[in-house]
Amino acid sequence: MSSALVAVSLDAHDAPGLAAFWGRLLDRPVVVEDTGALVPRDEGQVGLRFVSSPSVGSGANHLHLHVTSTSDADQEHTVATALSLGGHHLDVGQRPEEGHVVLADPEGNAFCVIPPGTSFLAGCGRLGEVACDGTRRVGLFWRDVLGWPLVWDQDEETAVQSPVGGTKLAWGGPPAAPKQGRNRQRFDLATTDVPVELERLVALGATRVVEGDGQVELADPDGNEFRLVRTGSAPP
Repeated sequence: MSSALVAVSLDAHDAPGLAAFWGRLLDRPVVVEDTGALVPRDEGQVGLRFVSSPSVGSGANHLHLHVTSTSDADQEHTVATALSLGGHHLDVGQRPEEGHVVLADPEGNAFCVIPPGTSFLAGCGRLGEVACDGTRRVGLFWRDVLGWPLVWDQDEETAVQSPVGGTKLAWGGPPAAPKQGRNRQRFDLATTDVPVELERLVALGATRVVEGDGQVELADPDGNEFRLVRTGSAPP
């Protein structure tokens, strides 16, 4: 048995507003939930869940998203749309010749708008990549958790992708930004049998953080939190 990746979950001050931003940017619907809002996964694309939280952490982002472009005009349109919806430019030391545009959404979550013709993200869809801080062992851990093949393994950098294609999950290797408190961004997993899957995840190297009400919060081998819920349940 393996877990299904339901969504990347992000704590938010204004969960419905942030979901609306990403729904518009990715041209996907928004589903209102008791605890926030969801931009559902679709055709190999990872979902995005926004969880209302009165105490959103201010530490460094441990993951960011890569939005692809089909043409130069499409990249320009995506950037203009993001800015019109409340996003802003972000300087992380990128060079103009690199081609990608680094932005932040209205609550400071970083993302890049990737130029057309980027071979690594060819055929990955609009949400091409979830790029994470993390060691090689974490990339191998998530390969085994999800049952997704390793599609990149070089110089401590790793990436996995569903066998059907779509969004890649990637880890940049060392050095990683120091972890400060609980991450504001996490993976949400679902399974039909939480106790059985929990045992498997722990055997793969996860550690338990919190348990209760049919769901569990765990941490990967680098200490990054993620959640496991029963299929059909919505995490808080």
